[in-house]
Amino acid sequence: MTLVAPQIRTRRNSRAVAGTWAWARRRPRLATVLTGAGVALVPWMVVLAKTLPATTEVSNWSTAWVGLDALLAVGLTGTGVLLGRNDPRAAQVAAATAAILVVDAWFDVTTASPGGELATALTLAVAVELPMAVTCAVVSLRKP
Repeated sequence: MTLVAPQIRTRRNSRAVAGTWAWARRRPRLATVLTGAGVALVPWMVVLAKTLPATTEVSNWSTAWVGLDALLAVGLTGTGVLLGRNDPRAAQVAAATAAILVVDAWFDVTTASPGGELATALTLAVAVELPMAVTCAVVSLRKP
């Protein structure tokens, strides 16, 4: 129960609490590794910006987009079902769904052709995807 709802701790759950202390000792090392990985990506982004072609032909394009939308469908449905049950796991699913919505909006806009396709992508991003991402983020931050 501690993994799902860490605020619930009982004496019978003392092993889980002891595991929490071990996690707390590893946290600074993990924080250092994650921070280092993020900083290491900066020069890599410069390399990519200078070496990637402006356009390319991609195989499995439809599979990538359908897969992303399938993740959104699962995330939105899962968030709604868990929220309807007042399940505390709704927060984690909502947080992941918010991130996927932002990624979807980003790729919709950046891969759209100029003109009507770009206007549609921008409209959907501003009117649908980003507001839903904000809504999911708010759900992820609420107290159960």
